Amino acid sequence: MTEHSDATQAPDISNGDKEVQRNRKLLARQVARYLIQNPDFFADHLELLETIKLPRENGKTVSLMTHQTNLLRERNIEMRQRLDQLLHNARDNDQLFLHSRRLILALLEAQTVGEATAALYKSFAGDFNVEFTGLTLFGPLPHGRNALGEVRTSSRAAAETAIGSILRNGRTVCGILRPAEKTYLFGGDAEKVASAAVVPLANQLGVLAIGSCDPQHYRSSLGTLFLSYIGEVLERLLPRLLEP
Repeated sequence: MTEHSDATQAPDISNGDKEVQRNRKLLARQVARYLIQNPDFFADHLELLETIKLPRENGKTVSLMTHQTNLLRERNIEMRQRLDQLLHNARDNDQLFLHSRRLILALLEAQTVGEATAALYKSFAGDFNVEFTGLTLFGPLPHGRNALGEVRTSSRAAAETAIGSILRNGRTVCGILRPAEKTYLFGGDAEKVASAAVVPLANQLGVLAIGSCDPQHYRSSLGTLFLSYIGEVLERLLPRLLEP
């Protein structure tokens, strides 16, 4: 009987703990609200900043000042990395402009299709590190073979059979080509080409293709602005050079 009486009169520890937790949460909200309403509080109590501790992922704690210092250091490193990337991109853009300028001037100075093709192939290989280049023009063409240099010639019907889907698309495409497409565009180098970018030239003029041994080099997501730009230059230049 006595033991039963002692059990019923024991204090409820769990309820006490809950009350303490509620009080702590209420106090935390009050402190947070006060600091929001008084953002200059720590300016008059700098000594408190050294006493504030913040938890870290490894379970240890650091002072607020140390945390702020680490945060500023990380942001500084991130900003330097961004700046380095911007400078790197700027240098790449400068090189692209200089190489493009040299190519365009060489194309404008060409007096024959052969000279234009030689300038194009030389620039792509030397300045832009293009492994394989193929320029194919649809015939019949008015000039003899000697005036065409390294350019390939083909009938429109043969082009439709080999690369009809590319021609009908009408836009620059990148990716992995089918064997028949590679053979048509790159001839004897076809087996070495693992990925390519292809530019159909307007007005059924022909097609420009560049290739790489790396299957990931000319991905379908690769930007094609520069190659399309060179294609537009050729669309304007070649008809003049092909005039009898």
